[in-house]
Amino acid sequence: MAHPALCSSILRSTAFRLLTFGLAALISTTAFALSEADHGDEEETPDIGASIMHHIADTYEIHFFGDVSLPLPVIIYAPSHGWDVFLSNAAAGDHPYHGSSGLWYTYHHGALSVSAEEPVAHADHGNEGAELVFYDLSITKTVFGLLMILALMVWMFSSAGRAYKKRPGQAPKGLQNALEPLILFVRDEIAVPSIGKHADRYLPFLLTTFFFIFMSNLLGLIPFIGGFNITGTLGVTLMLATVVFIITTVSGNRHYWKHILWPDDVPLPIKLILVPIEIISIFLKPMVLMIRLTANISAGHIIIIALTSLIFLLGDYGQNIPAGIGTGVFSALFMIFMYLIEFLVVFLQAYVFTLLAALYFGDATQEAHH
Repeated sequence: MAHPALCSSILRSTAFRLLTFGLAALISTTAFALSEADHGDEEETPDIGASIMHHIADTYEIHFFGDVSLPLPVIIYAPSHGWDVFLSNAAAGDHPYHGSSGLWYTYHHGALSVSAEEPVAHADHGNEGAELVFYDLSITKTVFGLLMILALMVWMFSSAGRAYKKRPGQAPKGLQNALEPLILFVRDEIAVPSIGKHADRYLPFLLTTFFFIFMSNLLGLIPFIGGFNITGTLGVTLMLATVVFIITTVSGNRHYWKHILWPDDVPLPIKLILVPIEIISIFLKPMVLMIRLTANISAGHIIIIALTSLIFLLGDYGQNIPAGIGTGVFSALFMIFMYLIEFLVVFLQAYVFTLLAALYFGDATQEAHH
């Protein structure tokens, strides 16, 4: 049993680090809100809703603070014009970028508009020329974060694998020691209880899914690096849910499909009601996976930014300083609380997605019970 004083010291140290991290996040979100307010017209009230959606949306740059940002490659292919590759800051502001293919590009507030003709100055931003067909293969903020997480996962698991080969039968250490408890957790607490004897077949996918979601969620909590929202992006969660759907459908055995399409020991009138519901559930289950993960991760970002915006809204953007200070105290405390809750959500959402995927695989591969 651990010594009580040692346990108390560890808890205090952990709480201090979490509090410090929460304060750093507060400074980051406040700086973001200030920068968004500064970008607006001085005579117009900043659109808080637009600022929040801009923060969680996918963009063509990584915004750090103020006017400091990292432009990302824009890669456009139009069958009628060809390829264009440039950095997003080339099309930012009031000066459209004229690509080598002849197309014109304008990047404004995270949105990229493409036109076959030179845009008119001060015109509404949007896709001018809807008849233009093009494919956007750009490295956006979400794609950049996704590739970074995948590269980090390859390095981590490759390093751990080499450590096992170099030190067979010995106690793990370093990165190997950090990964092993999570790997065993996914195997012993998720895969084996949910799938059974076929667990080893699906374990690589479950491990990849768990660590990808877990690390992507953690990346979104690190301040001053652009506010990544990888698993809060619908396209990412859609692909994760689609892969789960494909694996479940392909893995379904005879008993699984018979239970869905024509269940035994069920009266015919009930079958006519039950079978359509079961067929709908095949598509509904991955949709629930997608929506749950997207909504829960995006909600945390929205709440923290909304609480920051309250300081400026109730303080009348600097006109009512006492109200701003009073609101700031409340918002700061609640933001730190929500930020600490997000650490739990980071792990919980990775666990829930992986667990439900394992349960779907288990249902598809279970044998008939007599």
